[in-house]
Amino acid sequence: MEQKRKILPPVYLLLTLASMAALHYAAPLMHLIPPFVSWIGLIFIIAGVAIAATAAFSFKRAGTPIIPFEPSTALVTGGLFRYTRNPMYLGMVSLLTGAGLLFGTLSVWLPVAVFVSIIRNNFILGEERFLEEIFGQQYINYKNKVGRWL
Repeated sequence: MEQKRKILPPVYLLLTLASMAALHYAAPLMHLIPPFVSWIGLIFIIAGVAIAATAAFSFKRAGTPIIPFEPSTALVTGGLFRYTRNPMYLGMVSLLTGAGLLFGTLSVWLPVAVFVSIIRNNFILGEERFLEEIFGQQYINYKNKVGRWL
């Protein structure tokens, strides 16, 4: 059985955004994206928030906890979960991608890579084991049909 994590993904999201801003202003390295193009980042931010919120609502509607490693009561496979096993995390990465585009500098992408690594290693892999323990073959079948990210 997996342990609950003390720091939850939204905290890592906020720490990543803060790190991106700090690197952008303190060590911008190279400006990759011109300001008039960087506004495309807003589309990614809005999409990311919408994806994560829609997925969270799917959990609420199914009556299963949204907090990682709390005992799941339902395997959610409809809606966005037909296309990705992790739409909440995908939404967070989309939001960070949008912020990276808005900042437009090279240095801001390092925290995004660290965030993806932390989420994958500290949450997704454990959640996959946890869900397999709870739902068995039903989850394995779902996992074989739907990608981790897309």
